[in-house]
Amino acid sequence: MPPAFKRVPAVEKCFAILDLLTKTDKHLGISDISRQLSLNKSTVFNMVYTLIELDVLEGLDDGKFGLGPRFYVLGNASGKRSELIQVAHPFLEKINQETKLSAFLGIRSDLKTVLIDKVDSAHDIKISSEIGMQMPVLAGAGIKAMLSLLSDQEIDRLLSTVTLKRYTPNTIIDLKRYKDEIKRVREEGLAFDREEYIEGMVAVGVPLRTKGRQIEAAIWAVGLKHQTSPEAVPNLNPLLKQIVEDINRRL
Repeated sequence: MPPAFKRVPAVEKCFAILDLLTKTDKHLGISDISRQLSLNKSTVFNMVYTLIELDVLEGLDDGKFGLGPRFYVLGNASGKRSELIQVAHPFLEKINQETKLSAFLGIRSDLKTVLIDKVDSAHDIKISSEIGMQMPVLAGAGIKAMLSLLSDQEIDRLLSTVTLKRYTPNTIIDLKRYKDEIKRVREEGLAFDREEYIEGMVAVGVPLRTKGRQIEAAIWAVGLKHQTSPEAVPNLNPLLKQIVEDINRRL
């Protein structure tokens, strides 16, 4: 330890807030954090909203706060990964090896998908997506899968704040049709992106039930249109359904 070293109280308080939020079973507000850590409310307020600006925390509608997408990205980069990534990663490898498709793990941040893990080593054609990347609002199979975990009321509230954007001729821009897609995912357990985000690219996703972790997560496999046909990958849909059952059981 350098002889001139002095502990920085602000850093200690910041990590105390993060530690508290990772250990609690429910979301906490400013007053909750202030009371449990015996910190001044204004101090907690400024630190929490700084962490939100950095995407380490995420503000929720009820005035509470949860872990944000950057927290999970940092967890992936560290030697000690989050439990979600630890559990899911071997299954991403399985998807990649058995189907030759790129496999991704992501979490929901509002109406965006944040990529927190991937495996794409088994095929020469790779999807250019880096860990930490945020996919645009309502783009791709991952966000459909994650929205299917929410109630109809929550889906309506979220979708009322955006206008559906057209990325390709196949993009769903009709709000009712998009909601019907999410309901179908809820019923069937599979989300599809049929060249809706990138022309020529197709994806199949499954939602993960993270059991009290206050996040929505999904796994999806992506490939070129000819790679994902029933003839090319006859076992893709049952493989994903079996994998999500195994992951949910472990979580």
